[in-house]
Amino acid sequence: MSLLEVHDVKKSFGGITAVDGCSFKVEEGTITALIGPNGAGKTTMFNMINGLHRPDRGTITFEGRTIERLQPHQITRRGISRTFQISRQLSDLTVLENLVVQSPATGLAGLIKQGILDHEHAHGMELLEFVGIADLANEPAAKLSYGQKKLMDLAAGLMAHPRLFLLDEPAGGINPALLEMIIDRVQRLQAQGITFLIVEHNMDMVMTVCDPVVVMAYGKVLAEGSPDRIQNDDAVLEAYLGG
Repeated sequence: MSLLEVHDVKKSFGGITAVDGCSFKVEEGTITALIGPNGAGKTTMFNMINGLHRPDRGTITFEGRTIERLQPHQITRRGISRTFQISRQLSDLTVLENLVVQSPATGLAGLIKQGILDHEHAHGMELLEFVGIADLANEPAAKLSYGQKKLMDLAAGLMAHPRLFLLDEPAGGINPALLEMIIDRVQRLQAQGITFLIVEHNMDMVMTVCDPVVVMAYGKVLAEGSPDRIQNDDAVLEAYLGG
């Protein structure tokens, strides 16, 4: 049984079909890439996996249980975390507080009511140290640079102890040194047992870090397989690279 299974999923918005009968699997322990040209349906697929959208048709199964009708917080508690292409931090809160609100045990309501509990503080600081921004723990999130927000989002997603982590363009808009750091952290987390599904346009990252690779085009899965196979697939070259 695969960790995540997407079967015949379809989603339309106002008559425009964004995802059209999409099926693929994510095996436990992998760093799986989900790639494709703009408008292929990748972000819509992510939004359905983590509960922001409900599919019009099809099933999404995690650890053998269907999740496509659950709310995002319920899916997080099942063991799926997610980052966004553009950080959704709470700007008025500190960096550490932004992590704590991602904890299923505390959340925003718990933070307001009881503050940061000792064990949440310790866990949050450990994660900020892991991503290299522990010195910014008490800074307002609004003051972070774009790259630092990427690191904060990665740490925040780890607060829920995910088994599957959805990363939406982790390489987007960052410098090579920071990208190398993020790749290192992802690989270290994989070694600790976390599975990744990554939407990414940086092909250097995809082809060196991810295996397998799932290619979407026009809302459908066009191809899937190893990086070598994908790079030599004529249909992928035509649809994704323009022939």
